[in-house]
Amino acid sequence: MKKLIFPLLLSAPLLGLAQTAITSTDSTAARVMMGNYDPAAYAAATVINDPAIIAAELRSAISADSLHKWLDVLGSFQNRNTGSDTISAVRGIGAARRWIFSKFSEFSARNDNRLIPSYLQFDETICDITRHRNVFAVLPGTDTSDRSVILIEGHMDSRCVGLCDTTCVAKGMEDNGSGTALVMELARVMSKYSFKRTIVFVATTSEEQGLNGANAFAVYAQAHGIKIKGVLNNDVIGGVVCGHTSSPPSCPGFKQVDSTQVRLFSFGGFNSFHKGLSRFIKLEYKEMQLPFATVPMAISIMTAEDRTGRGGDHIPFRQKGFVAMRFTSANESGDANVSSTSYVDRQHTSSDSIGVDNDLNGSLDEYYVDFNYLSRNTLINANAAAMMALGPKTPDFTLSATPGTLNVNLTAETGYPQYRVGVRTTTNDWDSVYTFSGGSTTFNVPVAGTGNHIVSVASVDDKGVESLFSKELQTSVVAGFDLVPARKAPIELLQNAPNPADEATMITVLVNGHQAYKEAFLSIKDMNGREVRRMPVSLEEGVNEVIYDHGYNMSGIYIYSLVVDGKVIDSKRMTFTN
Repeated sequence: MKKLIFPLLLSAPLLGLAQTAITSTDSTAARVMMGNYDPAAYAAATVINDPAIIAAELRSAISADSLHKWLDVLGSFQNRNTGSDTISAVRGIGAARRWIFSKFSEFSARNDNRLIPSYLQFDETICDITRHRNVFAVLPGTDTSDRSVILIEGHMDSRCVGLCDTTCVAKGMEDNGSGTALVMELARVMSKYSFKRTIVFVATTSEEQGLNGANAFAVYAQAHGIKIKGVLNNDVIGGVVCGHTSSPPSCPGFKQVDSTQVRLFSFGGFNSFHKGLSRFIKLEYKEMQLPFATVPMAISIMTAEDRTGRGGDHIPFRQKGFVAMRFTSANESGDANVSSTSYVDRQHTSSDSIGVDNDLNGSLDEYYVDFNYLSRNTLINANAAAMMALGPKTPDFTLSATPGTLNVNLTAETGYPQYRVGVRTTTNDWDSVYTFSGGSTTFNVPVAGTGNHIVSVASVDDKGVESLFSKELQTSVVAGFDLVPARKAPIELLQNAPNPADEATMITVLVNGHQAYKEAFLSIKDMNGREVRRMPVSLEEGVNEVIYDHGYNMSGIYIYSLVVDGKVIDSKRMTFTN
């Protein structure tokens, strides 16, 4: 088993009471998400389901101009606070969600009426409003054998300094018009294709007041047995300029620009399906889109679930047992500390706009949201969601090791033409991904190094599409000349990962058998022997993980030690870099 010590992050305190009366306003949309429908009723007149064709068309179909258009309209509603006007046709959250719904309907009409728009309505007192609505659209899959769905989402609400201020100008272009525009663009582009699995495009409300809209959707899915295969949450995904402040780990300094990197945040370390989803997203981009990219994107798999002290709409889904992750720009303008009198950045202020007219000539001469950057992030989302929706089922396996070799034995889903084996050691990403023919159920993976190796496996169908990767198993590999493997220690302190790290890293303790103890902790010391942190750790049998948040922009070499009942069991070095 695995024990993980990890801080719970939320973007804001929960303001509402218990959510009640959570319902889809369109019963057909609800039935499709539950898998209770006839796929033939939603068949496209022209079926496009070849993954290579879809991947190629996504590159040309996703439009920076289209994303700009969606952002312009979202900004025109002036204030999309959760508690803002629900009646006006031109201002407030009500006008915004009705417009998004109308665009979903328009996209559906262009594509054989296959896209089913709906609201997810729920009752909860938030900012003096008692009834709220997410907007979503369902693209039915062609295969209901496993009834799984993929969610692409971003929150549509915005805010200024006051958490419930409905009078300020709150265009919220980076946070989070960018994520909402991305979701809309993918509903427009992807609704022409036929996928095995159902895809749901969601614009949530009340993220700023405590992730309430996402929580309502997660509760609804759990209550109705909706099998969410994965959630791709997009929040603050279009900006490229660094502010005076930024929630770490993030940008290096004011006005610095990064338009070629995106960060993937997800919960957990070893055997985290959330991290596995992030690795899958990166792998699919690397192999299917990067070779054709005019501007290559670097995808960073982050250690923490979100930025320090922050959170997003992927968290309620993870808390309800669904696999979920978050896309966020490399650079952010602000750490949202609007209570500080010295705060001058854009996030959570009226300055969160598409850009600024510096010379007051009536046209923007500096853009804060980079539409080309946003379109590249939109493509990464689209490619991953498409392959998730087209791919085969995930296999299961057992793992053993002999000198220099990892021995993988498939135990489920054994009939596919190929399999891929991902191996990692000290980072959040795979060191290598190996491809094997499916003619056998046993694969021998050569490894050059010794020590701990972590392995997961994916099926590959006859069109070359991977499944999501399986659970992770780990084992120690010994050198070829070690004729008799060393006896495992009762407690092993493993190397932190990633190492070197930026701002946070995962420290793992492997326990081989039941341990009786009174107190165990990790002691972090600098090179002068000064203890800078002490963190409790569980010693349950199996893998026990603690995330160490070192702090942004603090480099150096540190020693971490496992101390059990006053005795130092082992110590290792870890390195932090800027």
